[in-house]
Amino acid sequence: MSAEFDFKAYLGKAKERVEAALDGSLSPERPESLREAMRYSLLAGGKRLRPILCLAACELAGGEATQALPTAVALEMIHTMSLIHDDLPAMDDDDLRRGRPTNHKVYGEAVAILAGDALLTRAFEMVALRSPDVPAERLLKVVGELSLVAGAPGLVGGQVVDLESEGKEVDLETLEYIHLHKTGALLSACVITGAMIGGADEALIKALRTYARGIGLAFQIIDDILDITASSEVLGKTAGKDLIADKTTYPKLLGLDESRRRADALVNEAKEALQPWAEKAIPLLALADFITSRDR
Repeated sequence: MSAEFDFKAYLGKAKERVEAALDGSLSPERPESLREAMRYSLLAGGKRLRPILCLAACELAGGEATQALPTAVALEMIHTMSLIHDDLPAMDDDDLRRGRPTNHKVYGEAVAILAGDALLTRAFEMVALRSPDVPAERLLKVVGELSLVAGAPGLVGGQVVDLESEGKEVDLETLEYIHLHKTGALLSACVITGAMIGGADEALIKALRTYARGIGLAFQIIDDILDITASSEVLGKTAGKDLIADKTTYPKLLGLDESRRRADALVNEAKEALQPWAEKAIPLLALADFITSRDR
């Protein structure tokens, strides 16, 4: 990796750009109560890793980050929807998210559900109607990719299997199915849609799918480790909730040390897939390393 690349500066600048776009994505509209609930979770902070991956992949493919910004916002909207819904009493039943009370604790369950629904729908609006500088055929591919990741083949299917697996003995294959669909599917979509907007060829798309699979699983393994080793204050969400819910996790199946080794191996596999584009892929390679080094 280039010694001249300042990852901290890159991350800070990209996050600032994403935050400004997110803030501008929900203009004054009625009902104000719904908009307020949507903004409460969408603008609650976080790493913004998903939209930044989208921008980086677009640039790797030869596009401009500004072209991918509406899609990057859309991806964060889908992610935020999944967090709002995951936190509901009928799902993971959590009271804390990003250091603040969860959406349903502030606005009630009904409004929280509707806020999540509205964010999911707004995501497709961002791509289809607010991306004026992207060819229509590329946007159509992006809409298709997002449809798959947000529905039964992706987030929803993974969540159902996750709920069905609580309190049961789950093998590694099932655990990886859950995480490839819940966490991995959206991370993959971030990378692939960014590349599609940038005009990536099939060879790059194939390599990025390998990259995305590796970082997606590694991200979840680190999440599982941090759920055990970090405090709620550091995480910004309730620590130890997987243990309370009797969920199968990587540390539960493999132990902490082996889980860490597996995460490192997956990141190395992800980075290896991008070696033919190594000079242009420096931001994506650095983001892969960031996934395993994070503390929240």
